[in-house]
Amino acid sequence: MIIERTSKEIVFRLPSSTNLEDLQDIADLFSFQEISKKSKATQKDVNDLVKKIKKGRWAKTKQKLGL
Repeated sequence: MIIERTSKEIVFRLPSSTNLEDLQDIADLFSFQEISKKSKATQKDVNDLVKKIKKGRWAKTKQKLGL
């Protein structure tokens, strides 16, 4: 693996035998980090959102299962 920095970017050079799914996971992580740097959300905001999503998901699952 070779990592080089240019004036505008960082370039990773990997063997063509590298698993593309693994590379996509790493690319997704980098994308997430770039996006989240700009966020003004607090941990409480995140926790509240997760709680809300889980509650809605459980309600939909119960309805699908007829519970």
